[in-house]
Amino acid sequence: MLRRAFGLLALAVLGACRAQDPKLALEVREIDTYWIVDSPKGGTQYISPTVRFQLRNKTAEPIHAIQATANFKRVGEQENWGSAWEQVTHSDKPLLPGKDVLVVLRSDGRYTSPTEDPESMLKHELFKDARVEVFLRIGPSNWVRMVEADVERRIGARGARELGAP
Repeated sequence: MLRRAFGLLALAVLGACRAQDPKLALEVREIDTYWIVDSPKGGTQYISPTVRFQLRNKTAEPIHAIQATANFKRVGEQENWGSAWEQVTHSDKPLLPGKDVLVVLRSDGRYTSPTEDPESMLKHELFKDARVEVFLRIGPSNWVRMVEADVERRIGARGARELGAP
């Protein structure tokens, strides 16, 4: 009898510690890919590929400790050109059921140019387009690929030009 009670308790504890599956618990929405202009340094301009999306909690429970990572590859190349990582939620501020959080992942791989016009980099003959893969995990779960997309050849997020217009 004692052995059976211990077995049931162990199963309950293991069940409670089981990692959530990001594919079942989270929904990636409103994906936007683009190039972001980094601050110039010493007359050199930088642009980095970026992915931005809304992440929604599809469960009935708050989700703690969500992490996101992205791998950026130049089209035609197999190795990662750049990456990004973000702690999306923390244990003290979980993602509540049915709620969204904005996630922006900017690559550490980037193009540089001595020109002052970032748009000209997108038109340069040596420019290569990029692709992004986004992976998510919840707590101790394995990383799960949630998004694979081309990075659009444009500077700034959708709607950014309207916000900056005079």
